[in-house]
Amino acid sequence: MSDAGGTESRRVMCIGVGNLFRRDDGAGPAVLEQLRQRHVPGLQLLESSGEGATLITLWAGGDHVFLVDAACSGRDPGTIYRIDAQENTLQPDFFYYSTHAFSVAEAVELARALDELPPRLIIYAVEGADFGMGAALSAPVQAAVARVADAIVREVDALLHGQ
Repeated sequence: MSDAGGTESRRVMCIGVGNLFRRDDGAGPAVLEQLRQRHVPGLQLLESSGEGATLITLWAGGDHVFLVDAACSGRDPGTIYRIDAQENTLQPDFFYYSTHAFSVAEAVELARALDELPPRLIIYAVEGADFGMGAALSAPVQAAVARVADAIVREVDALLHGQ
């Protein structure tokens, strides 16, 4: 199906995973907030705590899905990872998860086994520094949130406008 401009119509979404009240675990929702402020045409924004079955339901029907979550791999805080889930198996202990039964990685791998992954699933993960109680992101994560939002805007623009 094509729109008036000749670009193919796609269902493009971004799912921000995390808990705003566990400091750097709020990286996913913080990226969503930046994207909301930018009013990115053609991008559906969804928030999730990261519970596996809910994630699989949220991305159902999506053609191109971006998922943003906090990572806890031991690297420098603010490090950004971009992972193509169609091409890479995810390690369960890579993502921070305190509020859901199993991690984003486990949800992705379950969806892969069930053939429920969207055609394109790009995961952006931001290495966290502080997952304690509180609403403020650490400085390195706050800076990374802006860079992730910029990257998603560029990818959506290229996807929808062929650039």
